[in-house]
Amino acid sequence: MAVPELHRFTLDNGLRVVLAPDRSAPVVGVSVHYDVGFRSEPEGRTGFAHLFEHLMFQGSESLEKLAHFRHIQGSGGTFNGSTHPDYTDYFEVLPSAALERALFLEADRMRAPKLTRENLANQIDVVKEEIRLNVLNRPYGGFPWILLPPVLYSTFPNAHNGYGDFTDLEQATLDDCAAFFDTFYAPANAVLTVAGDFEPEHARELVEKHFGDVPARPRPQRPSFSEPRPTGELRDTHVDPHAPLPALAVGYRMPDPINELDGYLAHLVLGGVLADGDGSRLQQRLVHREPLVTDINAGAGLFGPFEARDPDTFSVTAIHAPDVSADRVLGALDEELDALASTPPGEEELAKVTARWSANLHSDHDRLVSRTLTLGAFELLYGDPALAYGVADRIAAVSAEQVAEAAKNLRPDARAVLVVHPEQGGAQ
Repeated sequence: MAVPELHRFTLDNGLRVVLAPDRSAPVVGVSVHYDVGFRSEPEGRTGFAHLFEHLMFQGSESLEKLAHFRHIQGSGGTFNGSTHPDYTDYFEVLPSAALERALFLEADRMRAPKLTRENLANQIDVVKEEIRLNVLNRPYGGFPWILLPPVLYSTFPNAHNGYGDFTDLEQATLDDCAAFFDTFYAPANAVLTVAGDFEPEHARELVEKHFGDVPARPRPQRPSFSEPRPTGELRDTHVDPHAPLPALAVGYRMPDPINELDGYLAHLVLGGVLADGDGSRLQQRLVHREPLVTDINAGAGLFGPFEARDPDTFSVTAIHAPDVSADRVLGALDEELDALASTPPGEEELAKVTARWSANLHSDHDRLVSRTLTLGAFELLYGDPALAYGVADRIAAVSAEQVAEAAKNLRPDARAVLVVHPEQGGAQ
């Protein structure tokens, strides 16, 4: 993919800025990525990064509660935010005439969100209700992204529940919020991205106008979250009161997404060979030929690819009948991985998977919101937003031998296995 026009600069307060003009449609995307995610929240404050994301929508220095919503929707725009393992993002997509409005809104809450006891109490209740809806009262809630990490990892940053424990959430204080904001929401710890229909010089002037006087604070030192790989198979079980069938999640450590990118991309392709589409190996064997499972998936990243630094997780998940044991599914998985490790995929099989990846990446870039967020994330994680345009070509260049090497990496003696039982009982 050819790299379109990109402009990068840094304000005096440390804010990194990426401008990606595209005049094909009269819309503009604005995003701010902060270098803080689940893994940065303090011990004893599980779910705090996500809670803080909610608080950032509750008013700011110059605006009352709900004003952000009103200004964006009144311009015909959309907005949202999301929390990831290593960053939190906020974004708007609006008509291009409303660019300055979006920049003002993001700068105002970067300068000072409205942190009050009322807002904190209200958003704790909102997050708790979200957890009830998405995890506690849903079949396979938290599977595998909440349940698998504490089996595979041993350190708090990598293993804990990023959605949050109710007790930890209820004990959050305004002092916690102020300290979190002062530490992680500094301009020097953020990336502002503007993509779409604008003139670069005019956009730069607007960025300087609205963000230039946001007070500078030191950029926090980001610790390494690395930990040793497993030296044996790790197992745990979970009883799900709502699950109709047993389930299985298998987690493996991947190459460093930042410093071993080609190895990481080979694991993305491996995930496609294993479970992407009816023609994939695990679908063919475990769903159609044998059949052992009703659903099977494999892929890089518990939230998707390109959302975390090292360590990151390759996972395989399956839902299966009560009369099928977890070990039988694991045995079939190991056989398919051994077959790939010893005999690399053929040219046609590999081309089918890489073409699908390439098509999906190009489709994402056609959506302004996805392009804006991807450019910001790649600037934050890789220091190179242009890499977002080159990933499709690098995936297309992944060789069959690299896929075989990735399959060798997924060893039974270095993995985590989580077995989910329905509450009424299930296969062992």
